[in-house]
Amino acid sequence: MLGMGFWPVVKYKTPLDYNKQYMFVANHLSMIDIMMLFLSIRKPGVFVGKMELDRIPLFATIYKRGAILVNRDSAASRKNVYIQAKRKLSIGFNMIIYPEGLVPEPDVFLAPFKNGAFSIAVEHQIPIVPITLPDCKKRFPFQFSYKYWVGKPGVVRANVHAPIETKGMTNADIPKLKETVYQFMTRALKEEGYK
Repeated sequence: MLGMGFWPVVKYKTPLDYNKQYMFVANHLSMIDIMMLFLSIRKPGVFVGKMELDRIPLFATIYKRGAILVNRDSAASRKNVYIQAKRKLSIGFNMIIYPEGLVPEPDVFLAPFKNGAFSIAVEHQIPIVPITLPDCKKRFPFQFSYKYWVGKPGVVRANVHAPIETKGMTNADIPKLKETVYQFMTRALKEEGYK
């Protein structure tokens, strides 16, 4: 990160008990989001990521070892995510999911959330920890790959918020939980100056 001209600053709104497992969720509009999440989480975590990225030379070797790959167009692949997540959680990993389920267009503030992260969290009764990344988009947006003069060096913040409990919740609670987290992250990002 420093070599790319970015100064990462991670702030914990409340201490996390790393003897517990968590479902980390974050907004996703930059090529450096993944690096910021690895800097923010002090216990190994497994990403759920799109299968298309397993074609990139060298990166794919690392990616396939650190992520559960999903083809979002395949029901069987999406179902397999739950099976693999269960196995990873059983051996002590945290889960990390971008709940938007895609990389939104630059003019989208926060895309609607998919159910995946919330279904897994409720099924395994693990708390959800929102992480807001207010600076990644302006520092190194995805559009950098075809618009070279966007982005700039500087401070990149990750704000790790207090866990949201799922204990006692069932599948019936997922829509409300998803909306609660969405509204929380929207408010937090606005307060943090995200555009």
